[in-house]
Amino acid sequence: MIPATSARSRHRASLALRGRSSPSAHSSWRGAAMAVAAAAIGAVAWCGHAPTLSLACAFPTLWAFAPSRSISAAVSAAYFLAASRGLPQGAVNFYGTDFGVGIALWIGAAASFVLVHAVLWQSRPGWGRALSFALAAILMSMPPFGIVGWAQPITAAGMLFPGWGWWGLGATAAILLTMTTGKWPIAAIVAASFWAWSAAHWIAPSQPDGWVGLDTKLGGVLGRAPDLDQSEALLQRVREAAAAGARVVVFPESAAGLWTPTTSGFWMDGLRGNDVTLIAGAAIVDREGYDNAMMEISAGRARRLYGERMPVPVSMWQPWLAWTGQGGGARASFFADPVVESAGSRIAPLICYEQLLVWPVLQSMLQSPNVLVAIGNGWWTAGTNVLAIQRASTQAWARLFALPLVLSFNT
Repeated sequence: MIPATSARSRHRASLALRGRSSPSAHSSWRGAAMAVAAAAIGAVAWCGHAPTLSLACAFPTLWAFAPSRSISAAVSAAYFLAASRGLPQGAVNFYGTDFGVGIALWIGAAASFVLVHAVLWQSRPGWGRALSFALAAILMSMPPFGIVGWAQPITAAGMLFPGWGWWGLGATAAILLTMTTGKWPIAAIVAASFWAWSAAHWIAPSQPDGWVGLDTKLGGVLGRAPDLDQSEALLQRVREAAAAGARVVVFPESAAGLWTPTTSGFWMDGLRGNDVTLIAGAAIVDREGYDNAMMEISAGRARRLYGERMPVPVSMWQPWLAWTGQGGGARASFFADPVVESAGSRIAPLICYEQLLVWPVLQSMLQSPNVLVAIGNGWWTAGTNVLAIQRASTQAWARLFALPLVLSFNT
């Protein structure tokens, strides 16, 4: 027979052991639930429809109220990986390689986002935590971390406060910071109210009068090699648009191919007799590498209008080649030419990858442009939502600053 006192002691010890282990188990379940919620937010907010961008405002709350630094890292990883889920397939399409390479690039891209948010997370609640989130957002919006600063919640400003410009950007920043504090329900209600009004009145940004952006469906062959038939067909589309009243025609990234004196002569001669300006993507190559550029072409005149500030890392921008004395790779001009002038307008130019980042568009907005021109060559995004996200992000920025928008993509 076991003495009653011994049984009671064992029972109390068992209860104490359970009491000590319960908080840990509860924290683990809570962390897993928060990571799942963050993944859902990332997936829906960045699905490629501009109205859903506002859901990204919920991410700061999950990050802030994570019970530990490791869980805050898990929440950040889940959000970013879900938002950028098209990258692995896009890498497979671009490189023609196995899925493992795409997964490695996907995880590598998430590393900066997770590191910054995990290091700056604070266990103590209050406005200090809000300032930490503000610092994380700023770091992920500017180089060097901002080079892979996708899925930034501040992009939702265009859906919450269309037409408010910098005031709308500030109001969205205030909402995001408040979402990291105990007053987050108030911020969520305010954001939801503005979102409901904006979504009910959603209208995609319009093109300026006399401007037209033409999409192409030429896949990976666009701009890869000189193709006279392809160039003739594109030139004919410009002539038809001019005949229909267009003053400025915009073609996608790479539409003019490799820029040479022969290419320049072909387009200038082809536009003679047409009072139209063509803006088209081209690659300008020299010994050190190449510029992924926008060219401005009209009858008898052609010039480099803009060089991409931030080409796609790894696939285009390869700075290590220059560090080792090798040539090749696209140049990153980072902060050059945020606004360019063409056809009497001040243009905020964005080429492809720049449409996923924050600093290029905000730098352009500081110069008070009156039209936003965004081009891309998205053939490699087949089977993903990357191109749709680029469109949605660009539309949100155009809506925020009440700018007309010209889009032109190749698929």
